Amino acid sequence: MNKAQLVEAIADKLGGRQQAAEAVDHVLDAIVRAVVAGDRVSVTGFGSFEKVDRPARYARNPQTGERVRVKKTSVPRFRAGQGFKDLVAGSKKLPKGGEVSVKKAPKGSLTGGASATVKKAAAKKATSAKKAAAKKTTAAKKTTAVKKTTAAAKKATTTAAKKTTTAAAKKATTATTATKKATTAKKAAPAAKKATTAKKTAPAKKATAKKAPAKKTTARKTTAKKTAAKK
Repeated sequence: MNKAQLVEAIADKLGGRQQAAEAVDHVLDAIVRAVVAGDRVSVTGFGSFEKVDRPARYARNPQTGERVRVKKTSVPRFRAGQGFKDLVAGSKKLPKGGEVSVKKAPKGSLTGGASATVKKAAAKKATSAKKAAAKKTTAAKKTTAVKKTTAAAKKATTTAAKKTTTAAAKKATTATTATKKATTAKKAAPAAKKATTAKKTAPAKKATAKKAPAKKTTARKTTAKKTAAKK
């Protein structure tokens, strides 16, 4: 049965060939687009369509027997459901009239078996690993930021302490210099006073020394007068 025959087979049930053709086209288009995008189309009891990746491998040319390198590729795959298999195998009979009743298949018959389970587990592990890596990266970034902030704070504190120490040292030096100047001034003041007193005393002594001969002259005159009187 080809597509045209399939359309003719369902035309009476859908109200005409045009409606049947559109229905078949829409169904097939939806299945193809989903499989190409990597999604799995599963119809319970009928089967599933999925995309399968085949790794690069070596194959043999059936005509020449030559070993050929086959590139990595992806192919579509259809897995029949258990109900479909039972009808084909003859374990179940097809109804003579009406729709084929395809019951829900047993658990695991439409999930791709163990390979699909392994793929899902691998995908979950990969997702968990990515999340863990992202968390580690975030934690590392936060730690680096905290370290940088701490280092900047330490530098700022050290700089402020150095400035404070320098200012205090300058003030202490200025105070010491002022104290030294005051002490020197105090020591110089008595020396200046002594020098001034010495200058004032020196002229007075000279004047006294000059007046002393006058007293001797007076004494000589008095003695001369007394001698003249006695004679």
